[in-house]
Amino acid sequence: MSQTKQHNAAPDPHTFAQPQSAVVTHLDLDITVNFETKTISGCAIYTLAANLGVTEIVFDTNGLHIEQVQLNDRTKTAYHLGEEKPFLGRPLIITIKPNTHQVFIWYSTTHTAAALQWLTPEQTSGKKYPFLFSQSQAILARTWLPCQDSPGIRFTYRARVQVPPTYLALMSAENPQQKNSTGLYTFTQNRPIPAYLMALAVGDLKFKALDERTGIYAEPDQLEVAYQEFTQLPTMLAAAENLYGNYLWGRYDLLLLPPSFPFGGMENPMLTFVTPTIIAGDQSLTSLVAHELAHSWSGNLVTNATWNDFWLNEGFTVYFERRIMEAILGKDYADMLKVLGYQDLQNTLAELGPESADTCLKLNLENRDPNEGLTEIAYEKGNYFLLALEEQVGRAAFDDFIRNYFQEHAFQAMNTEYFISYLQEKLLLQPNFSNEQVQPEAWIYKPSLPDNGPKLNSKLFASVQEQANLWQQNIPAKELPAQNWSTQEWLYFLHLIGPDLNAAKMQELDQEFNLTNSGNSEILAVWLEYGIKNKYEAINITLKQFLERVGRRKFLVPLYKQLIQQNAETAKQIYRQARPNYHAVATSTLDVLMDNVN
Repeated sequence: MSQTKQHNAAPDPHTFAQPQSAVVTHLDLDITVNFETKTISGCAIYTLAANLGVTEIVFDTNGLHIEQVQLNDRTKTAYHLGEEKPFLGRPLIITIKPNTHQVFIWYSTTHTAAALQWLTPEQTSGKKYPFLFSQSQAILARTWLPCQDSPGIRFTYRARVQVPPTYLALMSAENPQQKNSTGLYTFTQNRPIPAYLMALAVGDLKFKALDERTGIYAEPDQLEVAYQEFTQLPTMLAAAENLYGNYLWGRYDLLLLPPSFPFGGMENPMLTFVTPTIIAGDQSLTSLVAHELAHSWSGNLVTNATWNDFWLNEGFTVYFERRIMEAILGKDYADMLKVLGYQDLQNTLAELGPESADTCLKLNLENRDPNEGLTEIAYEKGNYFLLALEEQVGRAAFDDFIRNYFQEHAFQAMNTEYFISYLQEKLLLQPNFSNEQVQPEAWIYKPSLPDNGPKLNSKLFASVQEQANLWQQNIPAKELPAQNWSTQEWLYFLHLIGPDLNAAKMQELDQEFNLTNSGNSEILAVWLEYGIKNKYEAINITLKQFLERVGRRKFLVPLYKQLIQQNAETAKQIYRQARPNYHAVATSTLDVLMDNVN
């Protein structure tokens, strides 16, 4: 029925849509962006395919105002909004006829649409114009357009977007590279995508090409620094193609967003959104770009059928990301990323509890916000499982398997059960390989980690370990050979010495290395967390500025958790002031955190 085969035996618990009866295949979107009212309004025209005798089609909505619905002959049809459910919103149920092949849905958003963040000029880098960006993953697309909001349902789209003439509009599609005088922009995405990859950004933006396929969009005052930070992008794309096949999306551009963006990056097709917190001045944090690029294969090309299968997107992407970085910067660099990722995984296992069902790769997120699955389990346990497979069968055989997996399932949805059968048939049941040695079911369906995981180590970290041992034996900070350490070496060192730090030791390190004023957000976030824990007051001004400026969920959650433990009143005071700068993805987590404060 749909354009692509869906390996999705179980229904998606996070959609009201009933694709087995009626499913969308294409969207024509005609909308106007209004910065005065902070709303989007217009018409979503869906082409659909329905089974014989089906009399209705169901869409997902959350907070949308539906004005009217028409069928392909432009006659009005009956529709109603069903019961609202937590996290999911309300179903839009539209009556269709036997010959219906299009529905026209006239709608508008409210200023509280969770996917959309409307920034004031003061919240941008240029300070002159407001800015709008969307974040549709996981199920927020339904807050800015009516859609069948499931990762297992794909559709192509064209869009016509009217914005004020002084702005540039961009989408997850073929994009303009400069403003026009009318503010009217058209977009085409000829490759079928799920709704969570629908993306829109509007602002005072400029473009600079890196090569014939890649380039950077950013606010004018940030364009050159972004360009310099991401000069490796063409090399990354070539390395990715060399590993796992041709890039099938045409262009691959980056959009540098204001710092309130809640994630490190979002893999919107053809236009990855990235946070400015990865700009360190030395390209040391650009593995995140490799991660989003890898999603062009794992996630965008072969997509988790439901959010319970999220590890299929992220585990493969972490593995692919580090293979890209190994191809560019060598094995020693990639080994550091693996070890740091494993540390993050251990921390998450400790936080969730080793017997928690949420430490299984296959999740059960029914009646829960799918963002609860955004943990290191999907990312790092998924990657660790793939490393175990690589170790068992050898890299050459595993690369062949992954390359064929992407090619055979391009533009399709994939669930865990089908993946296991495909893995066994194509790899583990082949001569010389043993399903029993890997035991994929244990990795996927059991909590914590199996005992047969690979041993991860890093030659560069061995030297850092020696220095950490010396520091713990009270050598002066000035004797640490840390001036030329990479970001990864600093993060490893701080992790090792963290339990032994106190305010006096932090002051000594700070005087030598000026960590409180670090321009590297990854290092600074760890340092600030330690500063809160150890009551190192020299960080207080920087901490407040960081929390008010940066909206990246990865940094905010641990910092606020630590701050609540040490000084709940200060945490609440800073949060009240900083909250308007955060996206709903961040506040949905932080509001709960703050509500639990005594």
